[in-house]
Amino acid sequence: MNASEARLGPHVVTLGTAGGPRWWNSPGGSQRSGISTAVVVQGRVYLVDCGQGTGRQLKNAGFEMDQVRGLFITHMHSDHTVDLASMILFSQFERKKPTLGPIAVYGPGPRGKLPPLSARATSVPEAVAPANPGPGIEQLFEALSTAYATDINDRIFDSLTRPPSTHFDVHDIVIPEGTDFDPNDNVCPDMEPFTIFKDDHVEVTAILVSHHPTAPAFAFRFDTAEGSVTISGDTAPCRNLVRIAKGTDLLMHEAIDLEIIAAQYTDQALMNATMDHHRRAHTTARQAGELATQAGAGSLVLHHLVPAFAPAESWLKAQETFTGQLFVPEDLETISFASIPRTTSDTAVETVKAIS
Repeated sequence: MNASEARLGPHVVTLGTAGGPRWWNSPGGSQRSGISTAVVVQGRVYLVDCGQGTGRQLKNAGFEMDQVRGLFITHMHSDHTVDLASMILFSQFERKKPTLGPIAVYGPGPRGKLPPLSARATSVPEAVAPANPGPGIEQLFEALSTAYATDINDRIFDSLTRPPSTHFDVHDIVIPEGTDFDPNDNVCPDMEPFTIFKDDHVEVTAILVSHHPTAPAFAFRFDTAEGSVTISGDTAPCRNLVRIAKGTDLLMHEAIDLEIIAAQYTDQALMNATMDHHRRAHTTARQAGELATQAGAGSLVLHHLVPAFAPAESWLKAQETFTGQLFVPEDLETISFASIPRTTSDTAVETVKAIS
């Protein structure tokens, strides 16, 4: 850990700030990578979500994979998991210290059943992989390793690399007993946050959030000796999010502009069904501000921006419901979550000035 990092204290780096399974086109604007956040505590890196470009952005931020000690997946949607394959494959060369233990990986367990069919459906579609239609994080890692076995075995036998099992220790998150969770009928029952990971730098707690029909879906909170950050994952406004974020120094919350996203569809049937999902499973900037206020968060970051090219005005609506410090960062910005919020990013400073 260098001197500037020590002064900054615990912080996040926005590796990717775009949401959705899209390659967003942003004419004349910045290009946002897929959603991923690095939580940095005393030189250790804990990743939340692994969207498109996470590995490359990790390097662009100046980090090495040897610094990564944890990887936490909020839910199993592709825009949060798509770069797991490159993390698995490239770790054989990017993790250079053979004495390092594996990276702890935590994510949702198996869904257990197919999601309910849209009320707009006119026929019943054929499920993909009907014998196991909702694998969790452990099964995903196993399936990816199997799919890339040719490459992995070439490296192991020819280049003498270590197999993925030595680089990642993967765990399905076990929902506490007595929680009235059902992946179709009760995706976000009232509950208390529960610890899923702890080391000598950070304690990570999780709680179910409302991202129907995707379930389970989690928000995560990282508590350190100097401050805390809560990351919402994808969710509609819900009491559980407020509960886990209570008094947090920094809340990082998803945001969607419903009007602009609706205009992206040309297929009317697809638009109708997808917008049903967006309205029940996501949060507008104004609603995110309300949640931050209810939680008593010190500062609010809006990320997982959908669509990624929406103008700043879409996200600044959060200031109508939240009077604290608001960040709408680009990729690769650094924001402290020490008890006195600070930033090393000129862009973020300009954003704060614009909304204060």
